Amino acid sequence: MAKIDQHFFDIGYMDTLASQQTPVHRLDPRAKLLTTLVFITTVVSFDKYEIAALIPFFIYPVFLCAVGNVPPVYLVKKLILVSPFAVMIGIFNPLIDREILVRMGDLGISGGWISFASILVRFVLTVGAALILIAVTGFYGVCAALEKLGTPRVFVVQLMFLYRYLFVLVDEASRLVRARSLRSFGAGGGFKAFGSLVGHLLLRTLDRAQRIYLAMCCRGFDGKIHVMKPLKFGPLEIGFIGGWLAFFLAMRLYNLPAALGRAVTELLI
Repeated sequence: MAKIDQHFFDIGYMDTLASQQTPVHRLDPRAKLLTTLVFITTVVSFDKYEIAALIPFFIYPVFLCAVGNVPPVYLVKKLILVSPFAVMIGIFNPLIDREILVRMGDLGISGGWISFASILVRFVLTVGAALILIAVTGFYGVCAALEKLGTPRVFVVQLMFLYRYLFVLVDEASRLVRARSLRSFGAGGGFKAFGSLVGHLLLRTLDRAQRIYLAMCCRGFDGKIHVMKPLKFGPLEIGFIGGWLAFFLAMRLYNLPAALGRAVTELLI
């Protein structure tokens, strides 16, 4: 029960971060969403063996973290939590691609290891940027930006309800686990007890959903989500998008780390 409550408050902490009043938080969500989408598209467009050219792209998430006052430790914990998915995607690359591409003295590094490292770097950049976007915008802000950019309203509303009632589901699960723990004095019940809890959680969830739906109908819900703060797209947003897009394009077309490496090599030689 303590673990469920802990994860519940951990999910809500993202909303706490999004309620801050930093320069990044005050930007229109559409500007941050569009910039992040272009950032993710640019990162994944690189060759599978590219690592050095991706390094300058860390400037964008680091900038958002610093200006948006997002705790790096919290972000790292979230990345570690989902990192097994990225590891499982590329863990077999060294076994498939064994051609030596880089030599460091007597040590040869195969293309599989390089592509595996590239996957991990892309994972950190893309997932980290998405998490930071939610931390400096809020999930509801992202959904409002999606609707304003032309995403079907039905899809946006489903996303918002999925996020909102995740808290309700966790709360119901926490009550079930607490009640069972008090009745069994903390003793484990094995798979049978787990199956019973899941079944009761499903029934209580369906009942709770019906009550919520009736309450929304009584309050005149028409499928449209009304936001308290209207979206406003101005010169700051245009400058934010234009500046970062120019940076992404320059880093995509020009390999800055390779150029710096050649310059340092020439100076040393």
